Amino acid sequence: MVVDYEKNGNVCLFTLNRPDARNAVNYDVSSEMEAHLDEFEADDTAWVGILAAKGPVFSAGADLKAVSSGQGIETEKGGFAGLVRYPRTKPLIAAVDGAALAGGLEIVLACDLVVASPLATFGIPEVKRSLIAGAGGLFRLPAALAQNVAMEMALTGDPISAQRAFDLGLVNKLSEPGNVVKAAEDLADQISVNAPIAVRESRKVVLESHGVPDEEGWQITRDHFRTVVKTEDFKEGPLAFVEKREPVWKGR
Repeated sequence: MVVDYEKNGNVCLFTLNRPDARNAVNYDVSSEMEAHLDEFEADDTAWVGILAAKGPVFSAGADLKAVSSGQGIETEKGGFAGLVRYPRTKPLIAAVDGAALAGGLEIVLACDLVVASPLATFGIPEVKRSLIAGAGGLFRLPAALAQNVAMEMALTGDPISAQRAFDLGLVNKLSEPGNVVKAAEDLADQISVNAPIAVRESRKVVLESHGVPDEEGWQITRDHFRTVVKTEDFKEGPLAFVEKREPVWKGR
């Protein structure tokens, strides 16, 4: 196994497990990640995911040995790492405790939230090898950062520190080295106390409305609110408030 998967309550942990290869992505990584994502998405009791990595490097990106030998490394549905194009509906938190470079940063950018330690660095150095970041980095990075900062990273290929990434809004929380998974679990717990369908629909609105005119944003919000109104949990929230108790979410 090169991607581990485990579940604890409503939170699932995905772990890249090729530390000797700097967690570089080959076809095995992509196919196992996609299979785990399929399981995660199909499980109604799995509400939030965390993506971590074993070893001192989060991911160095594509396995260039596999690429140079002509091996495909992407999956049809999920693309690179089985993740960057995967049609997810549930929140995914990246827990980064080392370098996330090239495709490694694109894996992070495919997640919804990021926890990092000071050991983390973030970069797309592809231009240093006459390549471009082809797994979403060149359009997701300027959506996550100021365009000028994204342009600097894309054109120089130089990485930024976890502190700068935090200051610029790419990283949600900073954590001590060795504690990023625990910090991500705490963040996941903050999310999973909420109604899971409302969380998923809110995520969709944020993603779908980014950069659109207000009128389109209103329509997107209305469309997803209609989905929430039809759920059992929509009734449970106000009822629990009136009865002065914690809500019991069913996820339906």
